[in-house]
Amino acid sequence: MRTEEGAALLAGLASYDPAQELAVATRLRRDHPAELVSAALGQARLRQRAAAKFGADDAQRMFFTPNGVEQATRRSVAAYRAGRLAALGVRSVADLCSGIGGDAIAFARAGIRVLAVDRDPLTAEVVRANAETLGLAGLIEVRCADVTEVDVSAYDAVFVDPARRGGAGSAARGGPGAGGGRGPGAGGGRIFDPEAYSPPLSWAVGAARTRPHAALKVAPGIPHEAVPEDAEAEWISDGGEVKEAVLWFGTRPGTVTATLLPGPRSLTGRGLPDPPVRKVGRYLYEPDGAVIRAHLVAEAAEELDGGLIDETIAYITADELRPTPYATAYEITDELPFNVKRLKALLRERGTGVLTVKKRGSAVEPEELRRKVKSALGSGPHAVTVFLTRVAGAPTMLLGRPVGSPLQPCP
Repeated sequence: MRTEEGAALLAGLASYDPAQELAVATRLRRDHPAELVSAALGQARLRQRAAAKFGADDAQRMFFTPNGVEQATRRSVAAYRAGRLAALGVRSVADLCSGIGGDAIAFARAGIRVLAVDRDPLTAEVVRANAETLGLAGLIEVRCADVTEVDVSAYDAVFVDPARRGGAGSAARGGPGAGGGRGPGAGGGRIFDPEAYSPPLSWAVGAARTRPHAALKVAPGIPHEAVPEDAEAEWISDGGEVKEAVLWFGTRPGTVTATLLPGPRSLTGRGLPDPPVRKVGRYLYEPDGAVIRAHLVAEAAEELDGGLIDETIAYITADELRPTPYATAYEITDELPFNVKRLKALLRERGTGVLTVKKRGSAVEPEELRRKVKSALGSGPHAVTVFLTRVAGAPTMLLGRPVGSPLQPCP
């Protein structure tokens, strides 16, 4: 793909329609080797997938592996992390388990010199190609090596993104599926035990403690008790979707933070007790996933002067509307026990044409409820959001609508 012929093929496929792939492949094979055409079409597909994470401009210049696209960090999240390291005065970082180089690119663009390490030879070549095509080769050194054997003493910080999917084997150490969990053999289901990461979290923590600063990317479902006492734990969401958790070293030990992108907007834990349980008020707030994962619902509730609808449910209720970046607000119109017949009657009465179903603390699946009430929906102009939840322990349906689109954060 890096030959003149390969580059020309890729350039011509920048906007091709995958639905027409057979016809396109047949046409191209008249003038180019079949193997080259197949490789070019594969890269074109990956570039289209990668545009959502890297943006169309970068994605159309970069090179990818299938697992590399799937596991790479979204550009906005990587840029945020790189900015934090740069603000700490970090000028060089060892990026261990670098994958296709998404984080290394963000570090370099923040002015940080990078050593990008991956065990898989193909993945290492992809990193090198991406650094060159984006004009960052002067800041990114690529090394194909076992991350556990790399000397990082010359770097201000380390960044570790261990494999969190089954099938990676002992990838970071060069076993089956080598590539630091970032190469071709890293497929499989998600891993939830931090000690089953490749390399294990305990190794990554040990590496982090050797440098003045470090950032370890971990799954957002990491148990809070697995967070080392000398680490700051930050949960990050982007556009309302939780993306990752990061363990920071050399920053604020013991701090827990939820950060929302774009922004960033950060909510920091203050060790507040659980909010009180209250009657459902006029407004219901659904906290951002990063706030929930970080166990900071109490901090969000305090800002809203709100309480919980149930001691085990992360919905905040309040009588007044307060703009917040940390939760989505809904105006509640009805509260009723779980009863499909009553719900259908209400939907018909109000001329509901669009129904959104959310659940928290309910055994009923949203799709199941939609099927049961489908006959009550018409072409009316009204939209209704139904929350399947518990209120003070009782199965309940709350009906309402979003407030604003969206609420603006407080200045």
